[in-house]
Amino acid sequence: MKHADFIIVGQGIAGTLLAHFLEAAGKSVFVIDHYSPNAASQVAAGIINPITGRRYVKSWRVDDLIPFAVRTYRQLEAQLNIPIFHERNIIRTLFNQGEENDWLARTGDPAYTPYMLDQPVLDQYATKTVLAYSYGEVTQSGQTDLVRLTGAYRKYLKSKGALLEDHFDYSLLTLTPEQATYKNVVSASQLIFAEGHLGTQNPYFNYLPFGGAKGEVLIVRIPGADFEKILKHRVFIVPLADSGLYWIGSTYDWKFDDDQPTSRGRDYLEQRLKDVLSLPFDVVEHRAAVRPTVKDRRPFLGQHPEFPALAIFNGLGTKGASLGPYWAHHLAAHLVNGNELDEAVDIGRFAKQ
Repeated sequence: MKHADFIIVGQGIAGTLLAHFLEAAGKSVFVIDHYSPNAASQVAAGIINPITGRRYVKSWRVDDLIPFAVRTYRQLEAQLNIPIFHERNIIRTLFNQGEENDWLARTGDPAYTPYMLDQPVLDQYATKTVLAYSYGEVTQSGQTDLVRLTGAYRKYLKSKGALLEDHFDYSLLTLTPEQATYKNVVSASQLIFAEGHLGTQNPYFNYLPFGGAKGEVLIVRIPGADFEKILKHRVFIVPLADSGLYWIGSTYDWKFDDDQPTSRGRDYLEQRLKDVLSLPFDVVEHRAAVRPTVKDRRPFLGQHPEFPALAIFNGLGTKGASLGPYWAHHLAAHLVNGNELDEAVDIGRFAKQ
């Protein structure tokens, strides 16, 4: 049987980043994960967007989260020898005078100046999309290649013999106050669940108010587009680096039966794209996944109130690319050094029923 300092269940963006920071702290890690093409990290575009919503507000703690995320992805690029993070401004459509006035008012606020332009540069979008009333442009934004990151980190774990590719069976987990042992294969002083939406099935943490939002996306080819920025115009059009393809999304379904693509979702996205583009396009792939969401829109971090050998890192939702690095580092510091968890993310904010 192998022994590690930490076992991590799940190797999406949450599990990958947590493993990275635990190893950076000098700890050994063993990961248990069954690959699924419908996992959220395999479907998401990895957009980092500091300005969100109809009121054009700064995302939560964005002044800290984005610089930390970019530094982390650059570190991982160097470690894994792959490109991961691509700086891309976001062109955002404004549909009427009121929206334009609201945007311009924000650009006059010193707290927003680093993230917003009042004079956007449309580039190729000016001639290859249906023009809207007006536009704004978001800076310090970008796209993170989560598929490439998690795939490369998976190979890294395999090369070290630190990955078990298997569905996790909770009945085969043995706990003592000081240790977690799985399947007589691996033991550790701490096991962290980073399962994404599958956390709803976790018998140890299913008391937490998990949500879930199913999203469907298209991967398309747009001959002659040559778009470099991200466009938010009813849907997101996101260039996928070095591929000539674009990520189109996403739908949001709060009620769903499974994580499979639907004809309704495809029709919706295709029609929205036709409304935006003045160029033809070809659908290369149609994907779907369930995002792990939380009632109060804050991640789940912390140790189980009754089983100290168990912990959780979950609930990154739609902003996993920007939230993940900062909070993975935060949890690693708590588990390794005993640093106090931020109350906003500590699962202690939810009393166990």
